[in-house]
Amino acid sequence: MNIVVNGKKQTIEETEFTVAQLLELNKVEQPEMVSVQLNEEFVDSDDYAETVIKENDEIDFLYFMGGGSNCKWLMIND
Repeated sequence: MNIVVNGKKQTIEETEFTVAQLLELNKVEQPEMVSVQLNEEFVDSDDYAETVIKENDEIDFLYFMGGGSNCKWLMIND
């Protein structure tokens, strides 16, 4: 089966494959911290084990990074 993962083509031998298996195959560390889009639709993490990937599907792993910015607020007195 041919799919696209994060913009790169991948070939998988299995004919039926789930999102959970794809995360494992791609050695995604901390999969609980990754959001998955399947054909531009978000997959609920509770559904990873049941969501089947099909020929030519496009999957994106989205990693959210913590952090912040140093914002300064300007208060204007009237």
